[in-house]
Amino acid sequence: MEMPFTAPDPYILVLTGAGLLIVLVAWLPLALRKLPLSLPIVCILIGAAIFCIPGIEFRPSPLEYPDVTEHFTELVVIIALMGAGLKLDRPFDWRRWMVTWRLLAITMPLGIALITLLGGVLLGLPWAIALLLAASLAPTDPVLAADVQVGPPRTGEEDEVRFGLTSEAGLNDGLAFPFVHLAIALALTGNMGEPWFGKWLGLNVLWEIVVGVGGGWAVGKLFGWLTFHIPAETKLARTGDGLIAIAATFLSYGLTEILNCYGFLAVFVTALTLRASHRDHAFNVQMHDLTEQVERLSMMALLLLFGGALIGGLLSPLRPSDIVLVLLILLIVRPVTGLAGLAGFRADRVEKLTIAFFGIRGVGSFYYLAYGLNQMKVGEASRLWAIIGLTALMSILLHGLTVTPAMRWLDRRQGRDPDMSD
Repeated sequence: MEMPFTAPDPYILVLTGAGLLIVLVAWLPLALRKLPLSLPIVCILIGAAIFCIPGIEFRPSPLEYPDVTEHFTELVVIIALMGAGLKLDRPFDWRRWMVTWRLLAITMPLGIALITLLGGVLLGLPWAIALLLAASLAPTDPVLAADVQVGPPRTGEEDEVRFGLTSEAGLNDGLAFPFVHLAIALALTGNMGEPWFGKWLGLNVLWEIVVGVGGGWAVGKLFGWLTFHIPAETKLARTGDGLIAIAATFLSYGLTEILNCYGFLAVFVTALTLRASHRDHAFNVQMHDLTEQVERLSMMALLLLFGGALIGGLLSPLRPSDIVLVLLILLIVRPVTGLAGLAGFRADRVEKLTIAFFGIRGVGSFYYLAYGLNQMKVGEASRLWAIIGLTALMSILLHGLTVTPAMRWLDRRQGRDPDMSD
């Protein structure tokens, strides 16, 4: 008897793909732990393979779906910021966080200035567009940098390299926003001739940073009290439900965005404040673990789509000068500005070199470019997406292939056994 075969319903394909994705989320980190291969690389390869299957005509494209791109990348970043803040064991302290302040106050502005200059001179972009590109590419990524970040709460996996890269990624994704707004203001000024500096400084710099930090602190304090300090029978820690961290993420981001403040900054401050409410409580681990699972699932889904966008021709508008720019950013601009920021800092030379090198670019850059392009008209949007896409792809490959051997070598050099947790 001949069996009737029909094309599967798209809903069934989505369910099947979701099941496969969840299996990979759980299994791939274990399989890749000792290999010079990262989870993002595998996700991109799988995504490219999926969208090469005959019959799949859909091609994910940030140019075709700009609003979806902005909001999906936004979601992935804020979940990653909550996870990054929760796993930092080191208490907030101006002196003990000196590596972070150097990377934020020196490395990031220097990087933005150099990339803007290269974008204007090497690529011939208008200065406002070059600044938007630079602001999108300057911050390190909290989503794709899991292999260079600190370990889960209370594990003690927090040397200066991992702490510096985690705290930098947590804060500079919010502090790069004023430069994005500066690019938008300059572009609108060129078109409309309106004064911009006072509004940019007062609103986009002072108000949005100060109130963003304050709002994040207030939400973190509230959740810390509800979770750990109200009467024992009603405190949220008794639920054992790590979804509390996701709730704190969404509330912190939503409330501060309603006030026109930097939600990225607020979410990371909320995570730090929530963790500080009871630093050694076991519930911190449960909140972090669930946040990490949600982050990994959303990150993998995004990278599958990124693989499909690459197959669909995302990089086709690239010019030779664009490729040169990407190489300069990854191999010269970030390492040089990283070392400049750490000049005079008390740390081993190898640690400084490691921090300077692993400035991973990725999902945060996708978000900033999507946000900027949705706010102003740019004639070369496809070229900008090609540059951002190539930078993220090369960063994932370059840093993904080197991070495991580099961090294992660093652990051994500092007297730690990288296989001890096995």
